[in-house]
Amino acid sequence: MSNKEFAGKVALVTGGSRGIGRAICLALAQQGATVAINYGANQAAAEETRQAVTALGGRCEIYPADVSDPEQVDAMVAAVEQQLGPVDLLV
Repeated sequence: MSNKEFAGKVALVTGGSRGIGRAICLALAQQGATVAINYGANQAAAEETRQAVTALGGRCEIYPADVSDPEQVDAMVAAVEQQLGPVDLLV
């Protein structure tokens, strides 16, 4: 049995490619979450964060979307759920 608090959970982190969002992604991965990183424009930063999460042994994917656009958010959530499963945590 895992002692990681978020083992088996899917976390979608908006703005997860840099700064506080990146730190949250890394912390969630360390606690066993599968991490979906949303980014607006900086794909390179999102890729770097994905690599950092996978280096910790976590599963991670990146998803571009403007969170102020409901259609883009709907498409992003659908993609996350198709690839990773239902979203359990939203940051």
